[in-house]
Amino acid sequence: MEIKAFRAYRFDSAVVGDAGDCIAPPYDVIGAEQQERLYARNEHNIVRITRAKSFAGDNDTDNQYTRARGYLNAWIASGALKQDSAEAIYGYVQDYDLGGTHLQRLTFIALAKLEDFGKIVKPHEETLEKPMRDRLNLTRATSAQFGLVFMLYNDERGIADRVIERAAAGEALIDFSDEQEVRHRLFGITASEDVEAIVRMMRDKSVIIADGHHRYTTGLTYSRENSNPAAKYQMLAFTNMAHEGLIVLATHRLVANLDGFDMEKLIADLGKDFEVTATAFEDEDSKADAKGEVLAAMKGEMDKGRSAFVIYGGDGAFYLAVLKDARAMDSAAPERSAAYRSLDVAVLHKLILEELLGIDEQCRIRGENLEYVKGTPNAIDDSIARVDAGQIQAAFFMNPIRMSQLIGVTDAGERMPQKSTYFYPKMFTGLTINKL
Repeated sequence: MEIKAFRAYRFDSAVVGDAGDCIAPPYDVIGAEQQERLYARNEHNIVRITRAKSFAGDNDTDNQYTRARGYLNAWIASGALKQDSAEAIYGYVQDYDLGGTHLQRLTFIALAKLEDFGKIVKPHEETLEKPMRDRLNLTRATSAQFGLVFMLYNDERGIADRVIERAAAGEALIDFSDEQEVRHRLFGITASEDVEAIVRMMRDKSVIIADGHHRYTTGLTYSRENSNPAAKYQMLAFTNMAHEGLIVLATHRLVANLDGFDMEKLIADLGKDFEVTATAFEDEDSKADAKGEVLAAMKGEMDKGRSAFVIYGGDGAFYLAVLKDARAMDSAAPERSAAYRSLDVAVLHKLILEELLGIDEQCRIRGENLEYVKGTPNAIDDSIARVDAGQIQAAFFMNPIRMSQLIGVTDAGERMPQKSTYFYPKMFTGLTINKL
């Protein structure tokens, strides 16, 4: 893949105060409450551009996209956003704790020549039309790239990782910790030998889009409709699959608003294709023990290469459902590759959500009966509480995908179902901005 250094626009602390107060999570994970907090944190927070508020009186000349353009231009004019004087590849270091273990993920940010999906750039998830249209409207209005597209490459030698580590020994351009206590640091890599080493390493690499499919697709669309040569390049963030700091978490599924939903019938129907084991509980203490037992058992099945799920429906038990025979997916998804059929999310969608509950692909796209919950530390407990409160009918807890599965599906030229992966932690927006 062809990449190059660039001169990013970045928030100037001398003008905005703490530049960390101007950064935000990716637009698609910001809810209404967090949007308000970010608006209040700093008048220059990037959320005003990437997840701007809309109002009842919006029209063709005054709307969230025209206001985003106004903010960008005003911030550049005031010096709040300042372009770096030298071209750089930017090292992005994230330190975080997960399950009591401290981890560090190393990433570099560069411009990359846009490539159609194929051998060089491989998407791994399905995309939806609405968010892509939203990102395209923002790009058209601002002629700029804000959010990082998270790309995976493989380099056992760790050439870029060593360059980033050396850069991280110096002073950071920005250093802040987010609400989840993830520390984000940015470093400028300007030495010609370091830049060239990374550029040379990437020349024969293919990449997988880990996160940001809509943003990359937007870049492709915009490049085709815009004659500006700069639009042929996109700001991307690259992480080495061989680095131990790369973590994938599960995305769980919650079911709600199904007419005639019957937990007892669901468990009985599962017996056709799954071995189902119930772990009952009588009080909160035994409930916690039962939860820990079934979740550990589910992970054990993953280690054996078997598809397994934990199901909770608020009936006094947790259920472990283990696929009896992987060949059940051969008839359920005959048009798909073996790699795709091995995915837990594909098994869940085809054999349970579709066949037993009637939640087909169109229902999932419309979001009528299914909610996706990222596998954050409190996700399972929060989901159980929502079942108990009657807010949802059942929760399906999953194992994360294995990196070998992601590679297998993308190598087959296929995409996983939407929300199949959750790469943690998220890469923040506003660290670097590429103005076209």
